[in-house]
Amino acid sequence: MSPRRILQIVGTIELATLVVLLANLVTVHLPELSRVLGPVHGLAYTGTVITAVLLSKGRHRVWLFSLIPGVGGLLASRTASAAAITASGGD
Repeated sequence: MSPRRILQIVGTIELATLVVLLANLVTVHLPELSRVLGPVHGLAYTGTVITAVLLSKGRHRVWLFSLIPGVGGLLASRTASAAAITASGGD
């Protein structure tokens, strides 16, 4: 599995946990759900940033995008993919 794919998966998990946490906050506010998903979201966020730093290869834009909570991992994955295509001289 490529590092960009891992970044995309972790970014998706980060976004999904954030959406569920916010939906829980707005609706029923179950403390048990927050207790479980809060650390999972934090771990996904940290994993997104670490993966982006390892993937960036000196391109600051990739890991800077990963610092945006929620959608940063997906933006970093997209930026890394675009940079790889440009570097390889693809379409």
